[in-house]
Amino acid sequence: MPFAPVLRSEWLKIRTLRSLCGALLAVFAVSTGFSALAGISSTSDPEFDPLFMALSGAGPGQIAAIAFGATAVSSEFHGGGLRLSLAAVPQRGRWFAAKIVAIGVPALLVGLVTGFASLAAARAGLGEAASGLTAGEQVRGVVGCGIYLTLMALLAAGLTALLRSGVATLSILIPFVLIVSFVIGDVAGGLTDFLPDRAGQVILYETSDSSLGPWTGLAVTALWTGAALLAGAWSVRRRDA
Repeated sequence: MPFAPVLRSEWLKIRTLRSLCGALLAVFAVSTGFSALAGISSTSDPEFDPLFMALSGAGPGQIAAIAFGATAVSSEFHGGGLRLSLAAVPQRGRWFAAKIVAIGVPALLVGLVTGFASLAAARAGLGEAASGLTAGEQVRGVVGCGIYLTLMALLAAGLTALLRSGVATLSILIPFVLIVSFVIGDVAGGLTDFLPDRAGQVILYETSDSSLGPWTGLAVTALWTGAALLAGAWSVRRRDA
């Protein structure tokens, strides 16, 4: 079967599942809301980073992105859905590629809109505190925010395909990005710069103490995501439906 009709069928699944549409809406609402609050409660601390403050909503918003990626894949393991999908598309690699594209494209679009809305909402509260941000820094932050949220959604999708359980994925990733990453950071020092969430979030800062640059940090997150997707593809191809 050609790739285009497979992609259309996977996109149809995405847009007809209310939980997935709700997760994408939550990415936007949570990220923008938290960024707006951060802008209102801005500080005069000399360490204050206006770009990160404006895009800080991506931190809690990534939880919804992770839920979106995990749920989009885990829905295939309910009620024999994966068997039906593979019966229609015997080429498992092609089916999985279509699934990932159907997850990644809307996640990226929502992520970019979220980054722009978060920056605009926060800047209204930051006022003069954000006046030093250049146009290039703002564009980099918005684009980076969209890509980062997309990578986290795809990381969850790949891990769910490997574990065959959305609950297991959420049980691993959500505590990791909320707690474990920070706990390890107090012990491991600079090694935490290479964790998927910390590496990717460097792009949200105007300046950062990380050993990684904005785009190299995002590349590290992309490597984590690529590894998860390869593991997920292996699981889909090698294990029984």
